[in-house]
Parts: sequence; C-alpha cells; structure tokens
Amino acid sequence: MAPEKQEHPDSKVHPHATGLAIKTVEAHAQEEPLKLYGSWFCPFVQRAWLVLEEKKIPYQYIEVNPYKKPQSLMKLNPRGLVPTLEYNNKPLYESNIICEFLEEAYPDHTPHLVPKDPYDRARSRIWADYCTSRIIPAFHRYLQFQGDGDGLKEKQTEFLNHIQEFTSEMHEEGPFFLGKEPSLVDYVIAPFAVRLWVFDHFKGGLGFPEEGQGGTFENVWPRWRKWLNAIEQRETVKATTSDKEHYLPIYQRYADDKAQSELAKATRAGKGVP
Repeated sequence: MAPEKQEHPDSKVHPHATGLAIKTVEAHAQEEPLKLYGSWFCPFVQRAWLVLEEKKIPYQYIEVNPYKKPQSLMKLNPRGLVPTLEYNNKPLYESNIICEFLEEAYPDHTPHLVPKDPYDRARSRIWADYCTSRIIPAFHRYLQFQGDGDGLKEKQTEFLNHIQEFTSEMHEEGPFFLGKEPSLVDYVIAPFAVRLWVFDHFKGGLGFPEEGQGGTFENVWPRWRKWLNAIEQRETVKATTSDKEHYLPIYQRYADDKAQSELAKATRAGKGVP
C-alpha cells in the first residue's frame, strides 16, 4: 500500500475570499476564455487581480489552494504556484509577467498602466523590479526574524531603507508613483503595502516616526503616507482584499518563521523571491 500523502503544513487556510473580495469572486464565477487561478490570500495573485479589475478585462476567477495543488492547476503550471493565467487554453505564470501581458494583450482596455514614453516605461520597470527584488525580500526578512534587540532593528532598518529609496523616486506631488494616476508599479507593491499592518500586529510597529518626531525616515514619511492613503482607497484594492481576521493565521506562521511557502523557505535560506 502506498504511504498516505502528508498534508502541507500551510494548507489549512480559509477556503475562500471574504469581505468585498468575495463579491468580486462571485462576479467572475462564470466561464470565460481568460481564467485566473488564484488564492484569495496571496499578494502575488492580488497583483494580477488588480490589473484585471482596473482594466475591466473579462475573466473567470478560479480559487485554488496552492498547498493542495489541484490537477487543473498542475496541468498549466508544473510548479503549482499562483497566480497562473489560462489564456486561450495556454498557460502563463509569474505575477509581473502576467501583469505586463495583460497590458499588452488587451490594448483596447483602459486605463493603460504602462507609460507610452520608452524611457518612462523602462524606469517604471526598474522600480517594479525593485519592489520584487528588494522590498519584498526585506519585508519577509523583517517579518520572519526571530528575536529582538539589534538583530530585529537591523531587519527593520533594512526594510525601511528600501521603502525610503522607492519613495524618493516617486513623483513629487503624486499621489501615485508616476503622478495623478496609478500605474503598474503601484499595483506591483500595493498588495504588500496593504499588509503592512502585520508589523504592528506581530513586530510592535513598522518603525516610521510620527510627523514632528524627527528621526532617520521623517522626511520620506509624508510622501509615503500620501501614496499609501491613495492606494488603500483605490476601489480595486478594496475589492480584492479580504477580511483581516482570515489573514492573521497565515501571517502568524510567517511571524513565527514556521511558514512553508516557497517565499518563506527562500527567505529562511537567505534568498530572494523564488
């Protein structure tokens, strides 16, 4: 008799989206040629989801548990990771690539999230990549760090330094990264920005000073806060975010450094986003 397959330690998550996000799921339950295989709790899924919602592209949302990897997902993506997009019966994966693909494959759907000017387009790609290659790994090193004192302060400062550098490249007035309207670079980082509450809950705070208190990051804080307020109030962000209570058990495992997602394991091994 074959040994019984062990359940993934992270597999016991809430089975579906909640809050405003469940209404978005229900609105996209019908069959469509374009299918998004996603998990309500995954920030990388939310990237692609935001672009679909912003551009009002018809799609079918299919909820999957990436820790139980259904065959329908494995046939499209041998790694069994989300987001995975099915386009005309063909698979696509990697969240940033999916986002750029949606911009290019649906040119008649507005708003356009990538600048027309070649230089501005290249610059936005630089900072979108910075979010993935610098900010997100630092986010997880800070969250998953076990201990306090100088070690925790080092991880906190590393993360805030990356936020500071990113913010220093924002349009002076904004409120978004490139100006008055949001672009792809905003949606690449937005899912992590709206999860910053995890540091208040698990690490005693993010570490930015309140206005007037001084400190290393005081100058960047007002511009970052202006951007964060704008992105948090975006209707598509609200419509793809579930109730906080269901994220808590997931991020508890990260804060305890027990999560076994590919990202958690890569962070533990000192690597970047896998």
